[in-house]
Amino acid sequence: MKKTAFVFPGQGAQYAGMGKDFYEQFPESREVFDRAGELLGMDMCGLCFEENDRLNLTEYTQAAMITTIGAMLQKIGTMGIRPQVTAGLSLGEYAALVTAGVLDLYDAIRLVRLRGQLMQEAVPQGVGGMAAVLGLEQAAVEQACAETEGVVTIANYNCPGQLVISGEQAAVQAASERLKGLGAKRVVPLNVSGPFHSPLLKEAGEKLAEALREVEVHRPQIPYAANVTAEYVTEESGVRALLADQISSSVRWQQCVERMLADGVERFVEIGPGRTISSFVKKIDRTVEVINIDKAEDLQKIM
Repeated sequence: MKKTAFVFPGQGAQYAGMGKDFYEQFPESREVFDRAGELLGMDMCGLCFEENDRLNLTEYTQAAMITTIGAMLQKIGTMGIRPQVTAGLSLGEYAALVTAGVLDLYDAIRLVRLRGQLMQEAVPQGVGGMAAVLGLEQAAVEQACAETEGVVTIANYNCPGQLVISGEQAAVQAASERLKGLGAKRVVPLNVSGPFHSPLLKEAGEKLAEALREVEVHRPQIPYAANVTAEYVTEESGVRALLADQISSSVRWQQCVERMLADGVERFVEIGPGRTISSFVKKIDRTVEVINIDKAEDLQKIM
């Protein structure tokens, strides 16, 4: 049997209608949507299944994403399919923690809802920004950020040739111009509501740390690769600190995938809306098997 990793997308992969077929076809998935709606006091089905203005607002997006992924995981769990390792990009790390047995699903849903609210409120609209940098080596991007006045850092190491910078709006714009001059193929401003995964969100991480102290954390049943360090976590000590730091630290996704590949992972199963993670993994290693579970019909790929 191939060594398998379950991997999970982050914010940006959401779309209206995500998870609807799981809700309609599987009672265990329906229960997740219904319970999450009751827990958070919102119409989770309306948020996830229907066109609306809230789905792309961070404070709602993150709760919708973890609920949808959790509903998919509940169904996959009944099929008896288990990974050997797991990881998730940004908020997707919470789904990895559920998969690894570190967090209860409904604790994760509550935490992610709070995380989204804290991230939304952390920096006034227009103060911060983010931009995708395409076609440039990470060392050049790191140097450009370091030489730019103001706060701007790498938010995401997604895959070779694709990074994201984040920070103060003026600093992001200045770094973007510098990066174009260094030969970046494109530097694309992102339509986001804040400078995520930058030092500007440190206070949000501190507030999340307070909530994390009230949540039960268990020893991982399987290793998970942490965004902050790109190293496996095999003990419960340090989990809370990693999650608090993750909000204002770089997401080392490429390094997480490389860590799993070095550990002998041969198959990556992306669970959740879209194909973002599948695309990143293939750009990191074209030879590895990648499966995407977005629709109920996709389940046959892993049976």
